[in-house]
Amino acid sequence: MNIATVILVYVVSWWLVFFAALPVGVRSQHESEEGVTNGTEPGAPTNPNLKKKMLYTTVIAAFITVGYYFFQDSGLVNFRQHID
Repeated sequence: MNIATVILVYVVSWWLVFFAALPVGVRSQHESEEGVTNGTEPGAPTNPNLKKKMLYTTVIAAFITVGYYFFQDSGLVNFRQHID
């Protein structure tokens, strides 16, 4: 498998997992105990935990990439096979 394919699979899976993880566990300002800060949107998150979500996303995307590599390398599925 080409290194460019591995990088592409990792980048695409990283962004997909990251966007799926963004809304998990987020509380808006109007849901929190502190209330809404003046001059901000009430629906803005109080603490989105981006560093933790980026770490989890990196690990999950690495597992997806390794899984894709072994799945494609195993020969069970050939993405380059042409049917005549």
